[in-house]
Amino acid sequence: MEFSESVINQFMADFILPFTRVSALIMTMIGFSSKTIPAKIKLGLCVLFTVAIMPAIPPTQVGNLFSLATVFLILEQMLIGLMIGFVTIMVVNTFTLAGQVIAMQTGLGFASLVDPASGMNVPAVGQFFLILSTLIFWTMDGHLTYLQFIVASFDLIPIPSTGLDSAIYKEIVEWGGWMFATALSLALAPVTAMLLINFSFGVMTRAAPQLNIFAIGFPITMCTGLLIMWLTLGNFYTHFLLQWDRALSFTCHVIGCGVP
Repeated sequence: MEFSESVINQFMADFILPFTRVSALIMTMIGFSSKTIPAKIKLGLCVLFTVAIMPAIPPTQVGNLFSLATVFLILEQMLIGLMIGFVTIMVVNTFTLAGQVIAMQTGLGFASLVDPASGMNVPAVGQFFLILSTLIFWTMDGHLTYLQFIVASFDLIPIPSTGLDSAIYKEIVEWGGWMFATALSLALAPVTAMLLINFSFGVMTRAAPQLNIFAIGFPITMCTGLLIMWLTLGNFYTHFLLQWDRALSFTCHVIGCGVP
């Protein structure tokens, strides 16, 4: 059996270009992008998923695979995958940010752990919120949803395409504002409660200056912060669902499909 040069080039284009978009998503999507997962496992997952979806996606219309235009086309596929995966990072980092705010206000910021996703030290409360939001993400099959998004993007943004609208890049940056808004709304109740407690300590200091506010207030602040965080933990899932719905709608807007 003989294969012509055009057949070989078409097969390579049908694999390399989708592989670039898929690998960009997996390397940035929450869960798969963790530094604790070996790079060989990530690469193997990208290859297996690309081979699995190749029969289901439209063939690429690339004339010359070894050209400068193909290089720019590969960069475009990488950018599309990065944008889709970046949305999941902003969803989970919303609750990491909320945990950091709560930790700093309750005096729990002294306890820090290494974040496996970024490799940086973050407060233990932020790490707890990160683990909790990641578990909910996996429980809701968020990884499968975004793998479906990347498969649907090949029909909605075929290879080659006219490119994404320049307004999309601005909207992605502006959508990051939801991360700060949701984090603030989640941390608002604990922060307000701690403000009242600190105000009470201020009144105590004025009424009885001989009290050592640092020796008394610090353990009370930490214990009260843990209690308030436990009482308000029920709001976590509600905020996650709201942020998740926004992420799904925005991802559909980016790739050009209808709102689910």
